[in-house]
Amino acid sequence: AATIVKKVLESAIANAEHNDGADVDELKVKTIYVEQGTTLKRFTARAKGRGNRISKPTCHVYVTVGN
Repeated sequence: AATIVKKVLESAIANAEHNDGADVDELKVKTIYVEQGTTLKRFTARAKGRGNRISKPTCHVYVTVGN
């Protein structure tokens, strides 16, 4: 999970630099939080023609950077 948060943080820094012209050395993390996303519902085959539901939860990672 740490690698995903690192990639999101690097993306936020790159966006602040490119879109707002912010100085990378002056940026600080203002907020960071994770919210529950949609749940992907999948089925797996079982015996005698039945199926079981598999839930694959997702999440949204939000990072705000500023001076």
